[in-house]
Amino acid sequence: MATYEEIPTMGVPIKAWIDGVGVEDQARRQLMNTALLPIVFHHVAAMPDVHFGIGATVGSVIATRGAIIPASVGVDIGCGMVAVQTDLLANQLPDSLKELRAAIEKAVPHGRTSNGGRGDRGAWHKLPATTERAWMTLATDYETIQVKHPRIRGGNDVNHLGTLGTGNHFIEVCLDETDHVWFMLHSGSRGVGNRIGTYFIELAKQDMHHQLGNLPDKDLAYLREGTVHFNDYVDAVGWAQRYAMTNRTLMMEAVIAAARKHVPKFALGKHAVNCHHNYVEKEHHFGEDVFVTRKGAVRAGLGDLGIIPGSMGARSYIVRGKGNEDSFCSCSHGAGRAMSRGEAKRRFSVEDHEKATAGIECRKDEGVIDETPMAYKPIDKVMAAQVELVEVVHELRQVVCVKG
Repeated sequence: MATYEEIPTMGVPIKAWIDGVGVEDQARRQLMNTALLPIVFHHVAAMPDVHFGIGATVGSVIATRGAIIPASVGVDIGCGMVAVQTDLLANQLPDSLKELRAAIEKAVPHGRTSNGGRGDRGAWHKLPATTERAWMTLATDYETIQVKHPRIRGGNDVNHLGTLGTGNHFIEVCLDETDHVWFMLHSGSRGVGNRIGTYFIELAKQDMHHQLGNLPDKDLAYLREGTVHFNDYVDAVGWAQRYAMTNRTLMMEAVIAAARKHVPKFALGKHAVNCHHNYVEKEHHFGEDVFVTRKGAVRAGLGDLGIIPGSMGARSYIVRGKGNEDSFCSCSHGAGRAMSRGEAKRRFSVEDHEKATAGIECRKDEGVIDETPMAYKPIDKVMAAQVELVEVVHELRQVVCVKG
């Protein structure tokens, strides 16, 4: 049975579930730097999809006492997954899935043009009533945050609510092991979450400017509990996490409505999961209340349902947590990148990508080469490395994939 490997460190231990998948040297160094921080509690946990990230390692779970490291949450605050089971069967889908994909693409703004400015196809230009109503539950708290921190103001916010984005964000139509249809998507807090995350990462560096030289990496600057900026960050990151959850809910509603126009009448099944994988929460571990940041990791407490997606051409999994305390009750958030986006573009061709996504209705052009399945770790090995952390409830294979 796969178990964790303990990575030697001068700080707290690092427990890494990397059997059969490994971890690149850059990510290993990042983890070791994090382990040196005086605020880190007990140990650092690394998931099987662990890889080098900006500021902090993707696939890391970090518990801290009396402080939070904004970079260990990242800038796509609240990024995560939602999946909904239906009673629709594979043989009820249309023979050609191209129209279904087009309907989903029409219903949910995706991608990015005009450098994200006026005319950007990835934002709303006329807000749907559902988005306006959802924004009303977020607007007051957002205004409070902006009054305290005006630099957060001025970018996309409500016009990104209910939109997908770019990169590894996606919408999929999937089939499970019984050929039932699922709808699944991956996105976060969009432009506004990025602004909040970037702003507070820099604010932490400013607050620690006299001590930055003592940090193993300046990106690991932290905000101490009890300070004004700490309290403001907790409010802002909590708001961004609510925004991200709302964003996914709105998109899923739009996807289901679009699908109903192209497939027979269907009902939603018993499983629906909406989970973050870039976030911070206060939790109880090893006898203490601590702040747990998961950057590219899903909570997998005993009985918790989570989602571990593969890549554009690989299987995904609905999982149930085993409550493994050594992982701070966590699991991976996906397959994890095996190489940089630039390296994937250099190494693979459109023809390679077409072969890897054969039978899937999706983009097959140069713009998604960096998301091709070969750019990611093999999902089978990632799942095998974390059998102590989760059990598989459903195995999904995609038949439609929408990318920005």
